[in-house]
Amino acid sequence: MEVTYRDIASHEKKHKGGLSLQFAERKLLLLVVDLAILNGALLLMLSFWPAPVFARMLERLPLFAVLLSIIWSVVSVFFNVYDLAKAASAVHSIWAADTSAIITLTLYILIPYLTPVLPDRRTQIAILFLAAVGGMTLWRFLYATVFTQPSFCHRALVIGAGWSGKTLVEAIQETASETGNPYLGTGYELLGFVDDDPAKQGSDVEGTPVLGAGKDLLRLVHELTPDEIIIAITHSQRINPDLFREILACYEMGIPITTMAALYERMTGRVPVQHAGQDLTVLLPITRPSGFRFYLAMRRLLDIIIALPGIVIVLLLTPVVWLVNQMTNPGDVFYHQQRIGKGGKPFRIIKFRSMIMDAEKETGAVWAQEKDERVTPIGRFLRSTRLDELPQFWNVLKGEMTLIGPRPERPEIIDQLSNEIPFYDLRHAVKPGITGWAQVRYRYGASVKDAFVKLQYDLYYIKHLGPFIDFSVFIKTIQVVLGMKGR
Repeated sequence: MEVTYRDIASHEKKHKGGLSLQFAERKLLLLVVDLAILNGALLLMLSFWPAPVFARMLERLPLFAVLLSIIWSVVSVFFNVYDLAKAASAVHSIWAADTSAIITLTLYILIPYLTPVLPDRRTQIAILFLAAVGGMTLWRFLYATVFTQPSFCHRALVIGAGWSGKTLVEAIQETASETGNPYLGTGYELLGFVDDDPAKQGSDVEGTPVLGAGKDLLRLVHELTPDEIIIAITHSQRINPDLFREILACYEMGIPITTMAALYERMTGRVPVQHAGQDLTVLLPITRPSGFRFYLAMRRLLDIIIALPGIVIVLLLTPVVWLVNQMTNPGDVFYHQQRIGKGGKPFRIIKFRSMIMDAEKETGAVWAQEKDERVTPIGRFLRSTRLDELPQFWNVLKGEMTLIGPRPERPEIIDQLSNEIPFYDLRHAVKPGITGWAQVRYRYGASVKDAFVKLQYDLYYIKHLGPFIDFSVFIKTIQVVLGMKGR
């Protein structure tokens, strides 16, 4: 059957009324309804006040609502409320949302002056909590049972069933591993692949069928009416000219076109460096916001403001750490080691010593392992709580490090990793940090494979450096410290 552009455009219009939700749209939907429930519960509580008092409270309602929304935004990051894989599971979603709501409301009612003055009776407080938790429970159950159904899935056709396409499918399945359904959490339903390789025709790639070759694209679009077309070809400049024209025709008809790299970033918070080819837009922030330099200046000021009291805390802790070390494993209280900073410049990092003296004298530079026998008793506590990192406030004050950024690595390990991992040296485009995006999103690195994954996170952080990602790292670092997840 010959398919004309007019036929496809007509068929595409019929599909425009679908209810598909993209990745970002799902997060926005969850956020908007969550905030509506919380602020609705606040308004319901105020409505039980006497009419004159209620009228006065309504005048200040915008202030009350803004403060409540801000507190929720902070607490929800801490409990990963907008992790779509968890949101697709009713149990995980309800637990995270209800816990966040209870903590948010507790903090809210404890703030004086900026929140409604609570009466002596506790009825209004009970109404606030019951309405918020009850509404959140019902909404999260509704989302997990209704909005994950096929009618709301974002249906995509993937061009390229090779290494890049396979990696994309694996990433989608990984983000929804807790739900059992490989595409449930992301909202993506992969209809199939388009690939010119004759050997792939009729086969499956990670459970997703190869439906045809490039010449079949328009026919498949007509038959399947996808919501989006994903180009999963590492070297996109090598796309067949005929296929390229058909992709442009699909875009002309209003079908969104995205790349595997862009979608991979949105879903995983990592840059797919192995699929970058020579495309700088995958690896680098080609443009920065107009106020970026001002933000960097504010970051430096914040570094100094936080590092100064941080050093005071280090001075108070040092005698205690020294005393315990002398009792369990005598030696230096501090540990100095050469690391590589911004622009490849070496500097000496300072930490509380957490291992036996001369731990690498016989072995040379090696990664720390889980239950590493070289770690001292006090060192195990210091590492699990990340307290061993506190002396690095001195490096921050000197300008060698910043609070948030890629962790600095040793020259010996960098030499090894630079030879095995592509673009590894790009980590040095910014100052290293005490904590970072990779540290709060991934486990402790103890192999080349781990270093590769953490590089993907580091490059994502560098590419998207700004107040939002820094705020997220800060909140999640508190979670890591309280959970004693360090090694």
